[in-house]
Amino acid sequence: MNNLSQHAEAHVYQQQGFGSTLVPAGNVGLLIIDFVVGFADPAIFGGGNIPEAIARTEVAITIARENGWPVAHSRIVYAADGSENNIFSLKVPGMATLTEDNPNSAIVPQLEPKEGELVVRKTVPSAFFGTQLAPWLTQRAVQTLLVAGAVTSGCVRASVVDAMCYGFRPLVLSDCVGDRAIAPHDANLFDMQQKYAAVMSLDSAVAAIRATNRP
Repeated sequence: MNNLSQHAEAHVYQQQGFGSTLVPAGNVGLLIIDFVVGFADPAIFGGGNIPEAIARTEVAITIARENGWPVAHSRIVYAADGSENNIFSLKVPGMATLTEDNPNSAIVPQLEPKEGELVVRKTVPSAFFGTQLAPWLTQRAVQTLLVAGAVTSGCVRASVVDAMCYGFRPLVLSDCVGDRAIAPHDANLFDMQQKYAAVMSLDSAVAAIRATNRP
């Protein structure tokens, strides 16, 4: 999509009342979606701008830890005996190979969870569906949820929609999410900004949070 058509489509959304500003509020948490070895490898499920997103998320997780923000991670993990195979793995059969013991399902070393950080295992795109993520965030009084991970058009989008449905304020870190193809990445950032979330860079998000918390 070129800049001219982007501007024209944004104008249509604006006319119809989409894209209102969503600012950070309350306690902040960080959700890192499926930054696992298999999604970092272009020969398996990776490619596109995922490596750059992982590198920026290293900065994001450092900031979250320094500020004491709750951090949650998700992994796609299927039972090795096939008992958890579902429509997702029917559409993408390789997903079923991401079992607990498969190194491709492990979180990349540079984002390895620390003690006290939640790791949810899932067999569908959303990190919320059928997991303890929502109550875990609620127990920690999180209101604004920073979102990083892969892929923008799939598990990130699904998790953002569910986060909104649970009443969290999703703030998608545009430089911390990646996709194996750039066109769906860009289209889904645009769509999430219009309907479900705030979308901004990590630096802009940190500045917005600081501005909100300033006395």
